[in-house]
Amino acid sequence: MPRANYDALMQALIDRLPKDGPRPKLLLHCCCAPCSTAAMERLHQAFDITVYYYNPNIDTAAEHDLRARELQDFTARSGLADEAVILPYDPDAYLAAIRGLEQEPEGGARCQRCFALRLRQAARYAAQHGYDYFTTTLTISPLKNAALLNALGEQIGGEEGIPFLNSDFKKRGGYLRSTELSHAYGIYRQDYCGCAFSKAARDRRREQTG
Repeated sequence: MPRANYDALMQALIDRLPKDGPRPKLLLHCCCAPCSTAAMERLHQAFDITVYYYNPNIDTAAEHDLRARELQDFTARSGLADEAVILPYDPDAYLAAIRGLEQEPEGGARCQRCFALRLRQAARYAAQHGYDYFTTTLTISPLKNAALLNALGEQIGGEEGIPFLNSDFKKRGGYLRSTELSHAYGIYRQDYCGCAFSKAARDRRREQTG
């Protein structure tokens, strides 16, 4: 069975939206400012966007807050979203969610549990605050499994009563565009996903190549 084209599914839904009347409200879970740039640019013509920053997986409060400030700054400067909702740093929630999976490889069961935690929080907020859709910028990364993220989003959206907007933001040059926009806006661009495990994996790669 061929894999779904989630970018095409998103565009097909956008094409079906009414051209007059109120624009649909979208809650966009954002992992960081760089990953948000191209996704926001692609979505803002069709949706009224609220940026939602919930990332308890990030390894330190300092890193968490730096990424939050960069996202707030880009949101304000770009005009691509109406507001940014920044949740407090809550690493205990992440550690509880991935307990027992600490030794899993990057991209495995630990990451799946982390994605589900963050998407669940976003879905609940979207449902409680009257949004029409929710989605995540995580699919812009070449290292993230878009099929897994979309499957989780659809499942969680169904359970929480809020439609999940399918996406694969890396398509159509999305990842490259995110690097261009990050450079243009002078955005801090981190070199690891966020958690202590991804930082350790980065350090091992550096040791092997350096």
